[in-house]
Amino acid sequence: MSADAIFTREGDLFVPTGHARGPWDPSQQHGGAPAALMTGAMEALVPGFQLARLTVEFLGTVPLAPLRVEAEVWRPGRRMQLARSVATLEDGREVARGRAVFLHRQELDGVPPGTAGSALRSGPGDGREERWWDEHADEGFHRTGMEMRWVEGDWSRGPATVWFRLRHPIVEGEPVSGAQTAAAAADFGNGVSQVLDWNDWLFINTDVTVQLHRPPQGEWVALDARTIVEPGGVGLSVSTLHDERGPVGTGQQTLYVGRR
Repeated sequence: MSADAIFTREGDLFVPTGHARGPWDPSQQHGGAPAALMTGAMEALVPGFQLARLTVEFLGTVPLAPLRVEAEVWRPGRRMQLARSVATLEDGREVARGRAVFLHRQELDGVPPGTAGSALRSGPGDGREERWWDEHADEGFHRTGMEMRWVEGDWSRGPATVWFRLRHPIVEGEPVSGAQTAAAAADFGNGVSQVLDWNDWLFINTDVTVQLHRPPQGEWVALDARTIVEPGGVGLSVSTLHDERGPVGTGQQTLYVGRR
């Protein structure tokens, strides 16, 4: 029977289900799964504040193995709070570190809404499914963890606009925040907008950064994604993040580029 969450709790450990699996190696997680998990751990420490910036740095591949996630507010304040988190394996090896800026949530008179731009012309209901090329993968973050609706592009090459919705809670029995959905989706930027052939090249993201000027509303977050690579071996994926009302922020990934 398929699990009903990306992670389940066992004591102080978060145990990944098959929905957290990445597309390249059945023994590894997709980066969006631990990124969303760490985001939730930091959000829980700062009620009344909203996520303004998140960076998750991957210290290597993240195995499909139980994780211990610790988070702390290391710089408290009335207007701004800075948080950090670390994900470790049972043997104590660190696999990811997260840092976040949270700003006090408030309602300001006189500030016009919607100055970031207009909503996408196509919503998730207008999108289509594009099957991942590996039809043997029954579970995975890109298959059963996230629902993906393409409105521009496909799994081949070039820019793409894709709507994302989590099919399951990040942690069993816990609600999912808009910031968690944004973190999970942002880690797909280099995958949906790749510019090099999958079979010949690596373009691995070493981190993911999300900046939000307002919290995403609803279940869906879209990436309007572009990837740049250079002969020097470094690349960058840049995405504008949207909900169904309009833009909510940006996502970026630093890429290592090399031959397979």
